[in-house]
Amino acid sequence: MPSVSLRRSVRAIILDEENCILLCRFAIPKPAGTVVWSAPGGGIEPGETPFAALRRELREEVGLVIEADPPHVWHQEVVAPDHAEGYAGVINDYFLVSTSHFSPRGTLTDDQLAAENISGLKWWHPKEIDAYTGPDLFSPRDLATPLTALITSGVPAEPVQLDL
Repeated sequence: MPSVSLRRSVRAIILDEENCILLCRFAIPKPAGTVVWSAPGGGIEPGETPFAALRRELREEVGLVIEADPPHVWHQEVVAPDHAEGYAGVINDYFLVSTSHFSPRGTLTDDQLAAENISGLKWWHPKEIDAYTGPDLFSPRDLATPLTALITSGVPAEPVQLDL
């Protein structure tokens, strides 16, 4: 059986003191018009540790600098054609970062963010996510469920396995 090439990525569940989560608005080119709200983060570069990648991505995308290694709370594997360009899918590991509310602005320029398909940043309350009925998607699709469980129960003993 041939091996499947999956892109390894790290993402941060950034929660403020009101338990709002900071999400990136990804305008996905294929299919055209698809918008997905997802936790900030991205691919792990060759030779980079997951925590180094997380620190780099947070600095670049939202301007947050973290010192300590945050707890690993969720794990997601998506095997789907065209889910990640050049790969058969993606492995996302999510880490919990608690912080004071801030106005996100990373080191990347607007053009660099657009090249990463990021077209906005927004703080969402879990109830807003749960009640949302618009055309945009969330990643994971049922984000409100694991997010509410994380806020209510705290850091799990082992990372929670997520669906698409």
